[in-house]
Amino acid sequence: MGCRMIKSLNKYDRLILEQLQQNGRMSNQELAEAINLSPSPCLRRVRQLEEQGLIEGYVAQVNARKLGLTLVAFVQISMDRHTPERFALLETTLAQFPEVLECHLITGQQADYLVKVIVADMDAYQQFLLQKLTRIDGVSGVHSSFVLKSPINTRALPIA
Repeated sequence: MGCRMIKSLNKYDRLILEQLQQNGRMSNQELAEAINLSPSPCLRRVRQLEEQGLIEGYVAQVNARKLGLTLVAFVQISMDRHTPERFALLETTLAQFPEVLECHLITGQQADYLVKVIVADMDAYQQFLLQKLTRIDGVSGVHSSFVLKSPINTRALPIA
């Protein structure tokens, strides 16, 4: 399934996307008022943005610290062989680990993957590393960097 680029977003579509990225729980009435459009056409535009795949879904932003998840690591993973089978095995295995927030196949580094992981503490990270990550067939190297501070942390995309 390919990614189809939406060629043109009008002023209201852009405003809708900006508003919903800030507050996905706002009612259609609140959204319509915020963008200065009547509720019925506003709702039609939201539904169209959903159908086009621009709005993929709605999620709650959960406070990780209040769940006891205080350690974030960026893990660079190197693979022993660069084959589609090795990459697929790693990706499907990582997708099963709730600690893994993101996984990116990268270039420009000695590593093949950059993975964002969240756990409770260093002991939990050590367990994740030794009991899960390094046991995946094909993983030949792991380099971990730990987040000290996240002064910018957003999921909102720039709407041009």
